Amino acid sequence: MVLDPLTLEAKELEQVVCALVMGQLVVYPTDTIYGLGADPRQEAAVERLFEAKGRPPEMAIPLIAADIEQAQGCAGTFTPLARRLAVKFWPGSLTLVIKAAPTLSRRLLADGDSVAVRVPSHPVARTLAQQLKHPLTATSANRTGEKTPIEASEIILMFGSTVAFVLDTGPVEARAKASTIVDARGDVPVLLRDGSVAWGSVLRSLQ
Repeated sequence: MVLDPLTLEAKELEQVVCALVMGQLVVYPTDTIYGLGADPRQEAAVERLFEAKGRPPEMAIPLIAADIEQAQGCAGTFTPLARRLAVKFWPGSLTLVIKAAPTLSRRLLADGDSVAVRVPSHPVARTLAQQLKHPLTATSANRTGEKTPIEASEIILMFGSTVAFVLDTGPVEARAKASTIVDARGDVPVLLRDGSVAWGSVLRSLQ
């Protein structure tokens, strides 16, 4: 079902959240591209996501959260470094790698012990996580190796009935760069992927 989040009523939003709780997949807009959402605590839901995307099992899935408190309470363990960076750059395009919470699906983590999480700038994405009362998956709504669609209609053609709901805000344009990914599990930040947030800005924020 396609819904317009700009005119979304409380009952419709509840249906979307219920779909996530029941282990189904939903498509939602972010501040970069459309994301494919699933409840990261459910092994079956995560497996459904991997199958829908054709994603290799060794590729972990990142998360988005409603706010810092939700990320810290549900996604994993925040070091003092992670907390400082989150306060400085969230909401925004900085993704932090932290030690994963034990409640997350091992499949989601590609059998590792860390997870990547951020709070996006897009209000619809944050609202969805807020209503779920837990972060949700934030992988792009495309099949692995294929071009990422910018319109909901393209996503529907790609996934069909595999997804329960599509929250359509119209065409989206991916940023020139994806989010910057920083490993914040230690005392010193480690750049894993250069992106929208300049590495120099990250370092200067810690001075």
